[in-house]
Amino acid sequence: MEKDLHKELKKYFGFSQFKGLQEVVIKSILDKKNTFVIMPTGGGKSLCYQLPALVQEGTAIVVSPLIALMKNQVDAIRGVSAHYGIAHVLNSSLNKTEINIVKTDIVNGITKLLYVAPESLTKEEYVDFLKSVKVSFVAIDEAHCISEWGHDFRPEYRNLRSIIQRIGNVPVIGLTATATPKVQEDILKSLGIPDANTFKASFNRPNLYYEVRPKTKNVDADIIRFIKQNTGKSGIVYCLSRKKVEELSQALQVNGISTVPYHAGLDAKTRTKHQDMFLMEDVDVVVATIAFGMGIDKPDVRYVIHHDIPKSLESYYQETGRAGRDGGEGHCLAFYSYKDIEKLEKFMSGKPVAEQEIGNALLQEMVAYAETSISRRKFLLHYFGEEFDEIDGEGADMDDNVRFPKKKFEAQNEAKLVLQTVLATKEKYKAKELVNTLIGKVTALIKSHKTDELSCFGKGSEKDDRFWMAIIRQLLVSKYLMKDIETYGVIRLSKEGKEFIKSPHSFQIAEDHTYDVGTDDSIISSSKGGGTTDDVLMAMLKDLRKKVAKKLEVPPYAVFQDPSLEDMTIKYPITIDELVNVHGVGDSKARKFGQEFIALIKKYVEENDITRPDDLIVKTTGANSSLKLYIIQNIDRKLPLDDLADAKGMQMPDFIKELEQIVYSGTKLNIKYWLEDIFDEDQLEELHDYFIDAETDDIETALKEFGGDYDEEELRLFRIKFISEVAN
Repeated sequence: MEKDLHKELKKYFGFSQFKGLQEVVIKSILDKKNTFVIMPTGGGKSLCYQLPALVQEGTAIVVSPLIALMKNQVDAIRGVSAHYGIAHVLNSSLNKTEINIVKTDIVNGITKLLYVAPESLTKEEYVDFLKSVKVSFVAIDEAHCISEWGHDFRPEYRNLRSIIQRIGNVPVIGLTATATPKVQEDILKSLGIPDANTFKASFNRPNLYYEVRPKTKNVDADIIRFIKQNTGKSGIVYCLSRKKVEELSQALQVNGISTVPYHAGLDAKTRTKHQDMFLMEDVDVVVATIAFGMGIDKPDVRYVIHHDIPKSLESYYQETGRAGRDGGEGHCLAFYSYKDIEKLEKFMSGKPVAEQEIGNALLQEMVAYAETSISRRKFLLHYFGEEFDEIDGEGADMDDNVRFPKKKFEAQNEAKLVLQTVLATKEKYKAKELVNTLIGKVTALIKSHKTDELSCFGKGSEKDDRFWMAIIRQLLVSKYLMKDIETYGVIRLSKEGKEFIKSPHSFQIAEDHTYDVGTDDSIISSSKGGGTTDDVLMAMLKDLRKKVAKKLEVPPYAVFQDPSLEDMTIKYPITIDELVNVHGVGDSKARKFGQEFIALIKKYVEENDITRPDDLIVKTTGANSSLKLYIIQNIDRKLPLDDLADAKGMQMPDFIKELEQIVYSGTKLNIKYWLEDIFDEDQLEELHDYFIDAETDDIETALKEFGGDYDEEELRLFRIKFISEVAN
């Protein structure tokens, strides 16, 4: 049989060797044994059930959660056989005639693989039909969907066991690419196959480099910079929301990166087109929600970036697993801020309590991964129940924490205190309540257990909750503590933990990064103080602005506003193109006033030997460029401003803000027709005289000056006309 298997493998798939555990899994299936396969993405999971189905009598039923995935697999199988009917899909997208063709092919013994959605199996007519034909086995792909502990809980998967029993006494094969010990137990129980032969491939992907960076306000610029440093390579950027996908995709395009967006809000035709463009290398980057990637078999994805931290380590592992499938380099870069976690927690708060608890537990694992100071690979593999030697293991140095270790400190006493507290509170608390006990915070749960009366209560109050969380996480990873599987999240002492209390020894942990960064507003840090303004240059630019304004007989603010000058001292633009990327400077303004400013900056940079972030200037998208066009065109047609605001569903103050942005970046807007309806000639003259002599264009100052003669809206509208005429 062994020789035959290799022959069949060559005949159908063109391979001469099996990969990893494929052969032993296939033998288990051919021996009619219930089988459970845990194999990471890219490990050749689908071949494990495809080959036995092709060589056995009867039809194998493959339950799969995604129509797109089924279609891909059916097309692939049809490609290896002379019979079109060798594989079929049975789902809601078929009409009566198509369903009859599928049934006929199965009855005639042509169909070897029938792909069904779990929902289809709940239909009586389908179950009755399948009972009447020979079924070789039932394979459940993406089996983690069965488990409420998985990251993609689908209730219809929970009923599979009873449906399979009705079809007949056939072997059951469960397959998943991600499963923690808890999820594995849940899958076997739900499918009613506790005796299944279980095969687990290693989850280690030694060619992937794991890195987590703090997420600042300028995360988009950081991503653009990373992609530009990897020009020409294929990559995926994951975002949690469709809106962010659209915004980021636009930002990348503006910065000369070939990219397409992908999310469930796009119609099927566009999604397919964008996916194909990525596969065919018409674009380098796809910016996507998690709707993208299932069944993507592109071997040379060189990086996967997470703009937002995923909801679980399963999702993270699966998404990063799309990098480097060919064994070549794969960079997995995630941006992390605790604020994102809080957002996800808030989002979960509307769900049933049981679901919330699971969701929060999964999120906490994600936080622990992002904040850990130990080898990320060790952490990840430990989560999936696999040991890893962080010194000699394959790929040990492919990790930011290993290459750039954080500072360590001795925490023997703190570790002992945590372990003693777990013991004293009778191993009944989850991490959060343990921390509350240590810092002495009274909660309803602590009160009900009278924990606040114990001597350990408040014993660690000189340190904050995040410190103790870090210690607990390290103790879990070091196996002194463990999480109870039945009551998920409850922390218990391990044998090693009890030993540690009796005879404590050195326990070093690294100082955690502080990840709540987000105050730096600059796009690029420079050698002049990490993205803060250069005061010397600022003074020089102000002098120049005064000189230019005097020559043109306009107020200084009409040349460039202060925020624009500040941005110049951060970005050091030395060409007109670079100047256009400065805050509040449009194309026309840059060309009209820019020459002298860039000459001054260039000279300053050379004289002071400044490292300029020249290749990293990030263009903003002008995300509202369609609105800008709409405003300019309709003001040219002299349409009433309030009608324009209404048509866009905007309040007048917001609409005026848009007009200001257009004018301040150097574009002319002639709103004289509108102002002539509001003001008489004398008023127009009075306002003009005020603004031409004013030191500042600040509206508050103007309001005081006119003592209530004009309201804020009127003054802002006149200022738009004034800037447009004198500066643009």
